[in-house]
Amino acid sequence: MDNESGDEEDYLDSESDSDDDITSHREKNYTVLSEDDIQRRQEGDILEVSSVLSISTFEASILLHHYNWSITNLNDAWFADEEKVRTAVGLLKKPVIIQHPKAKKLTCGICFDNYRQHRMHAAACGHLFCRSCWNSYISTSINDGPGCLMLRCPDPSCGAAVGQEMINVLVSDEAKAKYARYLLRSYVEASRKSKWCPAPGCGYAVEFVLGSGSYDVSCKCTHSFCWNCTEEVHRPVECDMVAKWILKNSAESENTTWILANSKPCPKCKRPIEKRDGCMHMTCTPPCKFEFCWLCLGSWSDHGNKTGGFYACNRYEIARKEGKYDRTEERRQMAKRSIERYTHYYERWAANEKSRVKAMKDLQAMQTVHVEKLMSMDNGQSELQLKFITEAWLQIIECRLVLKWTYAYGYYLPEHEETKMQFFEYLQGEAESGLERLHQCAEVDLKSLIEGKSQENFNEFRNKLSGLTTVTRNYFENL
Repeated sequence: MDNESGDEEDYLDSESDSDDDITSHREKNYTVLSEDDIQRRQEGDILEVSSVLSISTFEASILLHHYNWSITNLNDAWFADEEKVRTAVGLLKKPVIIQHPKAKKLTCGICFDNYRQHRMHAAACGHLFCRSCWNSYISTSINDGPGCLMLRCPDPSCGAAVGQEMINVLVSDEAKAKYARYLLRSYVEASRKSKWCPAPGCGYAVEFVLGSGSYDVSCKCTHSFCWNCTEEVHRPVECDMVAKWILKNSAESENTTWILANSKPCPKCKRPIEKRDGCMHMTCTPPCKFEFCWLCLGSWSDHGNKTGGFYACNRYEIARKEGKYDRTEERRQMAKRSIERYTHYYERWAANEKSRVKAMKDLQAMQTVHVEKLMSMDNGQSELQLKFITEAWLQIIECRLVLKWTYAYGYYLPEHEETKMQFFEYLQGEAESGLERLHQCAEVDLKSLIEGKSQENFNEFRNKLSGLTTVTRNYFENL
């Protein structure tokens, strides 16, 4: 162990430097924001506008939302024509002062019941409605969606804005929280530079440096996705190709192609019939029950030993030689080749996704079970010293994702570009071979190491796994 200490320090130092490089690269490319980060930025913008324009924070919030949270656009429009901006968003320059000194009760403009003054409320326009009607109006609008952020006075002839200060007074805590969440989300969704992480239940957003190259981002929730299209990371495939591939995997056209390639219509009821094996004598399903020849589609009653028996059809052969079935068969053969080619690529695409999911589960098992076993060995290693195993599994997961999408890329490569196809398949094969060696080492050799419990085996395993991790990474960088 004394002989290994110097190498170990160098190894840990290099890992630390590598982590710093990765962090630095990511900070230049994108920033992951929590909801607290977003709220601080949003409140800062509201306060800035409130101070510059000498208006309340609630009015500043309404204005910023109208201008997609762009302070520059708001200031330009405000100082060019303040009155026009106020009219557009429903902000009155001076609120209407309501005076009813002698009235004991006032009439609500919605339900037309009479209420005491303290139970009546109005926006800056002065249109009075009872607290119950206000509550129903605002709550319904909030439940209908983000449109509540542009809420106006219930009076049909009025366009005065209803701000958050009224909402905070008149509705339930649940409705207030929902409104506040809509307001927070609008701050991200209005920006061209930020998007919410698409992972289910994730509350982080990603702010991206536009024009900075790769769109691959990784959220703090561990979900990696393409910032441009929000699908999973899909290098080396472009976003439009990903959309085509996903649509193809779910499109009804694939079912139509399969039916064309693998079935024929019943001559009587036109229902598609699939022939799996056996003779040429086909019987349609009830209630049709029509019996026909699979080859020529003629009635089976006209067939027999003279026409070729159960496994051939002389009529079909004669008609085919005359060119009667050439176009139909050509279409069927083209459809069959198309479906076989698609199946080839799709099966390998799906297999790598399955392997990636399994690798993610294996990584969790390694971190919770295998690490403890390695630490409990004689002269056991620290958790930091075992970091190279985690990195190997993370590399496997990343490479499985890349390899998965290379099959979608390969499917859309033009078949007539043989040189390009051959070069790509060579790179793909090299990468796949390297990944399989790395995966086997991380899975099988790790298990053997734990069972053997030998320090010498551990050093050998560390060198082998670290080397394969680097080699595999290099292979995939060439794709």
